[in-house]
Amino acid sequence: MKNSKLLLLAAMASFLFTIGCGSDAPARLRVVHASPDAPNVDVYVDSNVVAQNVPYATASQYLDASSGTHTIKITPAGSTTAVTSLSQNFSSKTDYTALAVGDVSNISILALQDDNTAPASGQIKLRVVHASPSAGPVDIYVTAPGTDINTETPTLTNVPFKGVSQYLAVPAGSYEVRVTPTGTKIVAIDSGTVALSAGQIRTAVALDAAGGGTPLQAIVLADLN
Repeated sequence: MKNSKLLLLAAMASFLFTIGCGSDAPARLRVVHASPDAPNVDVYVDSNVVAQNVPYATASQYLDASSGTHTIKITPAGSTTAVTSLSQNFSSKTDYTALAVGDVSNISILALQDDNTAPASGQIKLRVVHASPSAGPVDIYVTAPGTDINTETPTLTNVPFKGVSQYLAVPAGSYEVRVTPTGTKIVAIDSGTVALSAGQIRTAVALDAAGGGTPLQAIVLADLN
């Protein structure tokens, strides 16, 4: 969505919920509702509700989790019947992001291990997730603001649905992120100018419009700082 600003996400939960027994060095889990035609959802880890009535295109803050294997379950808000679930092993001192992705008829959980180790001095880290089920493979351009992408080679090319980039380490400063169908210069998502300060880590998620389809949008998760 050209000239749209990337959404900075507020917490959908006002509390941290410890999953299972306590630990001196817990893992952490963040959950993203990225299924465009799904209703608001509740999120369970094992038998514990960790977030309720979560709307599309929002994310939780990191929630503390004990190490070990846990089951992440997504249900329609107010229901205990899972529409999708995933068994995931959590290692201590490790951060994870779980995204409910795909149309509701084909919903699944995409689990990512995050790298929130601080960037090198003067740099930021950026990761990109393709979570738009209506879009085919895409090219992604990360450039200085206003750069003409017709003269540029994509930073990432032919990224499929559910594709996840490595963390891009780049100098702190202002950037513009644009997403196009692979092999074209037709901009489907344009972040506008995004200023990133040294030490920040961000995950950008490409999404359908609410309900599915275009106009596409993007949200940005504040991983660190």
